[in-house]
Amino acid sequence: MMQIDHQTTTTLGALKKAGYRSRSVKQELRENLLEKLKQRTTVFPGIFGFDETVLPDLERAILSRHNILLLGLRGQAKTRLARLMVHLLDEYMPIVAGSELNDDPLQPISRFAIDLVAEKGDDTPIEWVHRSERYVEKLATPDVSIADLIGDVDPIKAATLKLPYSDERVIHFGMIPRAHRCLFVINELPDLQARIQVALFNVLQEGDMQIRGFKLRLPVDVQLVFTANPEDYTNRGSIITPLKDRIESQITTHYPLTLEVGRKITEQEAGLAPEQRAQVHVPPLLKDLVEEIAFAARESELVDQKSGVSARLTIAAYENLYSTAERRMLRNGASSTTARISDFWGVVPAITGKVEMVYEGEQEGPHAVAMSIIGKAIKKQFLQHFPNPTKLKKGKEADPYGTIKAWFAGGNAVDLLLDASDERYQKALESVAGLKKLVSENPALSDDHLTWMELVLHGLSESETINKSFIHTKIIFNDFLTGNLNDTDGEEGDDYPNYRDLF
Repeated sequence: MMQIDHQTTTTLGALKKAGYRSRSVKQELRENLLEKLKQRTTVFPGIFGFDETVLPDLERAILSRHNILLLGLRGQAKTRLARLMVHLLDEYMPIVAGSELNDDPLQPISRFAIDLVAEKGDDTPIEWVHRSERYVEKLATPDVSIADLIGDVDPIKAATLKLPYSDERVIHFGMIPRAHRCLFVINELPDLQARIQVALFNVLQEGDMQIRGFKLRLPVDVQLVFTANPEDYTNRGSIITPLKDRIESQITTHYPLTLEVGRKITEQEAGLAPEQRAQVHVPPLLKDLVEEIAFAARESELVDQKSGVSARLTIAAYENLYSTAERRMLRNGASSTTARISDFWGVVPAITGKVEMVYEGEQEGPHAVAMSIIGKAIKKQFLQHFPNPTKLKKGKEADPYGTIKAWFAGGNAVDLLLDASDERYQKALESVAGLKKLVSENPALSDDHLTWMELVLHGLSESETINKSFIHTKIIFNDFLTGNLNDTDGEEGDDYPNYRDLF
């Protein structure tokens, strides 16, 4: 990065003496990236899971001085990546003081800056712009006009300055000229009307633009980054072929490939209050379960996979899990608590609004789809830590769930109140014969025994070994025969829906 004292260098003459040289914004990004790569420093902090896929492609595009299209489903950090490119710019950039186009003092392009440099020479005043101000972002919407992006004649300026419309000083510059020597990002590119996309041709190919009928050719220097969702190509529009051909690098993003990567992203992005982190303990199993929900949703036949399942689902679910446990803790007058699997009933609202469903999913309803997704996630976590109860070889191996199944078969049941105190929750789980022993005898499950005990109950119900019902404010585990008999009673079921397979 160019090291010039921006506080003392205030004129063009001083800038020349300091050894300043003009560089295009793409060259600036390239040179600063090269320096970071040589020093082996992190180029894109806070980005997880792209180290071997997306980031190498992005770095190659920057080194090649390409304009970039980031293509991927929603919630894949496309805009985050574009914003982080700002850190590859010099910390401060000199401009001609008063210039609205960030004119390079050595290579001015606006009439204002050209005239000022011609008049004052080395005494031309210089201002410095921080790199944080060199990022311009525009969300593409159908109402975006050429005037918004490129510019147009301003009749008010013409009248105020008493200038004819033939004078280029009457032009009101759009967002792209004002982003001269900056990063310019257009999000959701397919939403931009085709005739507006055509206006970008010259910027991409020739590095200049024309405004209205003016002979003015403005050599704008800008690093263009576009983002797009493949699904938008059919739903709302498309990127016209000539424009796509002019974008030199198209980089495809993806969702986290492992639970570990997903957890890092969720932990980093979750907006939790300090007191929530201090008062609510979330066992590692439940953190994995939050991520497993997203994986299950991305595999569900009820969810539209072309639309994708955003990482915002797990972030919102993680926040809701903390809040559900916190609310329960406060209602019981406690000062701390541990999150439970039954707290995932409060995660449902974070799922229902973030998955697009196919026809069959619409028929089921968002609530039922969310329950199905949570149930599949729980079952997968259960089978990773415990034997599959449906695949035990009868007579050839001991049934680790034998005591538990016998206890339920004896007509016993366990009620888990959603807002039960920690003491009542523990008592309910420990009342199930054989459950505590099953967990405590497993050396791999050293901590959070109650969480593992509850996982066993949910896992057995998902494997259809025992019955699970959700009635108003509690989850009931019992034997299938007992559950079916209770269903016919119609007592509580008449007042409250009996949702089977809640999780």
